[in-house]
Amino acid sequence: MKRRGEEERRAFRLGTASIVSLPNVVTASDLEKPGKPGVSVLAGNECSYPAFPLIPHPLFISISPFKKAFSFFASMSSEKATALVLRVVEFSETSCVVTLFTREFGKLHGLAKGARRLKGPFESALDLLALCRIVFLRKSSESLDLLTEAKLERRFRAAGRDLSSLYAGYYVAELLNELTDSADPHPELFDEASETLLALAGGHGSVASVVLRFELAALRTLGHLPSLTACVECGHLVRGEGRVAFGVMAGGVLCGRCRPGKKHVVSMHAGTLRILERFADPADGAWRRMTIDRSARGELRGVVNQYLCHLLGRKPRMHGYLGSLAG
Repeated sequence: MKRRGEEERRAFRLGTASIVSLPNVVTASDLEKPGKPGVSVLAGNECSYPAFPLIPHPLFISISPFKKAFSFFASMSSEKATALVLRVVEFSETSCVVTLFTREFGKLHGLAKGARRLKGPFESALDLLALCRIVFLRKSSESLDLLTEAKLERRFRAAGRDLSSLYAGYYVAELLNELTDSADPHPELFDEASETLLALAGGHGSVASVVLRFELAALRTLGHLPSLTACVECGHLVRGEGRVAFGVMAGGVLCGRCRPGKKHVVSMHAGTLRILERFADPADGAWRRMTIDRSARGELRGVVNQYLCHLLGRKPRMHGYLGSLAG
């Protein structure tokens, strides 16, 4: 026994030991008690608690940094959510940074370690515009959340060979990313986006109508829907035939008395305004059956595009690819 103990001590001094038997289970309280030898981790090997005091050696690493790491991850709560993938950016050969819009927690940014491997906990689920179930660790700070698992529920595949459905799907992702704030959940908007992507993938209805409906639903849900029936300045109803003034900066229609002196005002036909009202009404399902002539469609797109550009402070990137929606 004496010779065996000498061999163990010599092995630890040389840094060649791989394991030493534990006399008892070491608890966190034991580590905090003074006079107790601390657990150490050997470079390349994990060593157990020895029955004798360890001889200082440069190959030994104190457990204190690992205790801090364990307490850090213990403070992070594990959450489950249903998410739409808005953006995927390569981070390394095996990992990526993703932007997700979840039904339960709103928009979040996370690091998915190992997501680019063919086999792993993500199962190639983090595809653009895919609907998936995720498990992630929430961070209390503004740093990236940590995704630990993702299970694919539905991929987005544009209907037919027409690229307008694909571009419209990308436009939905851009609006969700630009109009929403992090950690600000909007379940109604999530459901609307999911239904819009299903309609685009299945070819249900015209792409122009589906996109317009989603734009107005997003503006309504987020509190940015312009006033379409009453003057945005005085509150009087704006009705009648002919042309109606729409204040882009004011945020809605303007009556004849409030129109003078206002900047960035566009003129639209009263019939086009009524079409806009029906598309913005969440209880009106007749928009799917509406037929919009070419001139009215172009006018609708012009007004909505200008309003969104003013709201975002720039032109959306996908507007350049959606020119066919106005034709």
